[in-house]
Amino acid sequence: MEHIKKVLLEAAHEAGALMLERFQGRFEIEHKEGINNLVTEVDTACEAIIINKIKHHFPDHSILSEEDGATANPSTFQWIIDPIDGTVNFAHGVPLCCISIAVKKDAAIVLGAIYNPMMDEFFFAEAGKGAFLNGEPISVSSKTDFNTAFLVTGFPYHYDEQTDPLRVFSKLIKRGLPIRRLGSAALDLCWVACGRFDAFWEYYLNPWDLAAGLLLVREAGGMVTNFKGERHIIFEPEMLASNGLIHADLLNELNS
Repeated sequence: MEHIKKVLLEAAHEAGALMLERFQGRFEIEHKEGINNLVTEVDTACEAIIINKIKHHFPDHSILSEEDGATANPSTFQWIIDPIDGTVNFAHGVPLCCISIAVKKDAAIVLGAIYNPMMDEFFFAEAGKGAFLNGEPISVSSKTDFNTAFLVTGFPYHYDEQTDPLRVFSKLIKRGLPIRRLGSAALDLCWVACGRFDAFWEYYLNPWDLAAGLLLVREAGGMVTNFKGERHIIFEPEMLASNGLIHADLLNELNS
């Protein structure tokens, strides 16, 4: 596991260095499923750095990546990669974006790294060993009063007829609760893990959006579930992450 950890940290730092070098520079931007669902040439370049490094050290490991898709290697280990989470922010020169890499062993996330090079913040977690920001231990907040909670959420690019993410958002802001929208689910989870936010919820997430952050929140003492209150698994699109102390309150709001 130490070798895997070393490669994970190196890959995140190397891709982050390229991301920082190209930040606010000139690069090609393309559109995916929607006009505002972007991918840049920097996304693909960062992804290539990470994947090439993994394949060099662990050619038998499987990979699931946002831009490159999945490999079918029948391996115990799977790397889950978002080369730039918060691409729209990155494309517009907003420094709230990051590299996110997780390692899954069998069904469990065992390692996670999220790196925002613009803010020089490197989040790391290892299953059973805690969560860290720039090498220092972090923990979730101790907020117990939901009425004074500081929350963060995100909005999808596509809605379906059964789901209205604005319903809960509208209800909570009418109660006067402060809610932020950073534009990066990975950073949202990091900021719950280090106690800046008390809770985060979002619809329509992908595994690469949340795999590393899920481990960070849990290792920092928080709770991560689906909207039914069941333990979240990475292939579920709906996530609620919190300090655990206001979890039931926000679940009630999501389901009322």
